[in-house]
Amino acid sequence: MNQDSIQGIATEDTADTRPILIIPYMWIGDFVRGHTVVRVLKQRWPNRPVDLLVTSLCAPLVEYMPGVREGIVWDLPRSRLALGKQHGLAAQLRARGYGTALVLPRTWKAAIAPALAGIPERVGFFGEARFGLINAMRWGEKKLPRFIDKNAALALPAGAPVPKPEWPVPQLRVPAEDIARWRQANGLGTAPAVALGPGSVGASKRWTSYPEAARLLIERGFDVWVVGGPGEKALAQEIAAAGGPRVRDLTGTDLRNGVLAMAAASVAVTNDSGLMHIAAAIGTPTMGIFGPTSPYLWAPLNGLASTMVQTKEKLSCQPCQSTVCRMNDHRCMTNITADDIADTVQQVLAQASAR
Repeated sequence: MNQDSIQGIATEDTADTRPILIIPYMWIGDFVRGHTVVRVLKQRWPNRPVDLLVTSLCAPLVEYMPGVREGIVWDLPRSRLALGKQHGLAAQLRARGYGTALVLPRTWKAAIAPALAGIPERVGFFGEARFGLINAMRWGEKKLPRFIDKNAALALPAGAPVPKPEWPVPQLRVPAEDIARWRQANGLGTAPAVALGPGSVGASKRWTSYPEAARLLIERGFDVWVVGGPGEKALAQEIAAAGGPRVRDLTGTDLRNGVLAMAAASVAVTNDSGLMHIAAAIGTPTMGIFGPTSPYLWAPLNGLASTMVQTKEKLSCQPCQSTVCRMNDHRCMTNITADDIADTVQQVLAQASAR
């Protein structure tokens, strides 16, 4: 095997053309970070097509992921086994002739369809009684410190060391013409724009001073776009009320809109969320606001695009990884001021211009 150009990952049999299926985690941020797995696989086997199982929510991301041949949309219910749907998915997978399936989630349910489809090599870490469902079992997950290490290691041969200094970063490539059409369709001007992503899964990860930050950013000459799903509509209205007519509410149901907004923005300011990972993977200068979660574990891999914002003085309870604050009055977030964010936005843009 020859040493490859991506951080020590070796290229293997270039004559192998059997397609590979990835069953990823379906949270938006985790799905984006799964592109690292695609990049590792494409380095190992340049001529093996890589497909992703995908939910309807995450499906728009696939068209921007280099190295992905196709996304197979299949919305399995979260709360039940749905064996009939599993058989239907297995039939579709069987017809595609996959040689390998990487099952990133450690659940029994995630491994059923690849096993029913008879995919010859089914790779995954030990999980919920998956013997037989996973036939290329990997061990040592607890020795891998981060979520991305656990996922991407499945794309390497068993026992292979983690590449140093880092894994390949996730990438989303958004064509410039798509961005231009989107800006025109939404009637957006040419002033520098800050995209705010005020949502996240888990109340403790939500910074609450976005309205004040929007007001300060507008005073400093920026347009402000609020990006998110339907659940952020009320927040967008609150931010618009504080910031005035230069705030645009771009929340909606189509994730493609969020991707294009993050690609068009001058800088993105988000909580620890899926939009943070989308913006960083695009290469947009990204500020992630971290309180209860650890940037080491959850920050984007793209350091050139990412600035993590935390309290100036770390609290003894950080990182608690809890979805609800149970001590210190949520000071890990409330101690971060709107002035801190507005000042950092200007610093990040100055650094980006210098690069």
